[in-house]
Amino acid sequence: MITVRFFAGVREALQTDALQLPHRPDLTVAALRTQLADRDPLWSAQLGSSRLLMCAVNEVMASPDTALNDGDVVAFFPPVTGG
Repeated sequence: MITVRFFAGVREALQTDALQLPHRPDLTVAALRTQLADRDPLWSAQLGSSRLLMCAVNEVMASPDTALNDGDVVAFFPPVTGG
């Protein structure tokens, strides 16, 4: 299983902070994001490729081609700015 966590505005829009998905061979961050965005228009608006999002895998910043393993925790969150 892979745990997917959502933070900030993404969590609020999707009205969920986490979900569990079965691991698939050859799954990457980009493939996971596409799989989630294909759920419905709301998920597509939040996770689609046109939206700038950051991603971490097991609390380490990850790129779209990062491979995912069984037991990983993947987090999606908007870029953060300070002031």
